[in-house]
Amino acid sequence: MNSKFFYPAIFEPEDVGFSVFVPDIPGCMTQGDSLDEALAMVQDAIGLMLEDVEEANYPPASDPSKVAHTSKQFIMMVPFDKLAYDKKYNSKSVKKTLSIPAWLNSLALKKNVNFSNVLQNALMRELNI
Repeated sequence: MNSKFFYPAIFEPEDVGFSVFVPDIPGCMTQGDSLDEALAMVQDAIGLMLEDVEEANYPPASDPSKVAHTSKQFIMMVPFDKLAYDKKYNSKSVKKTLSIPAWLNSLALKKNVNFSNVLQNALMRELNI
């Protein structure tokens, strides 16, 4: 599963900072008081715009050399890391029901095992993250 995507973004200098537009994602625009802030803001804006979209349905990225822009504007390829975005903004707990053998449950309870922590660690290890 690829969680990193790259989209061309149009940066337009303003009196203070930059306005940013992502032409491949309708309505995706933001601004920042510096280039670094504008870049961070557009990465968050991409995440917001794609939050409810399955990765398989993400819009394809345009060829940056074919993105129309004025001489005042410039194009940058913006990286978007879906996994990092989800870790930062979608970390709410989700209740899962699972089954384990009674003997294992008893032993784990006696040892004060945190079942949620064990499952999270095992899933991250299994998923190589």
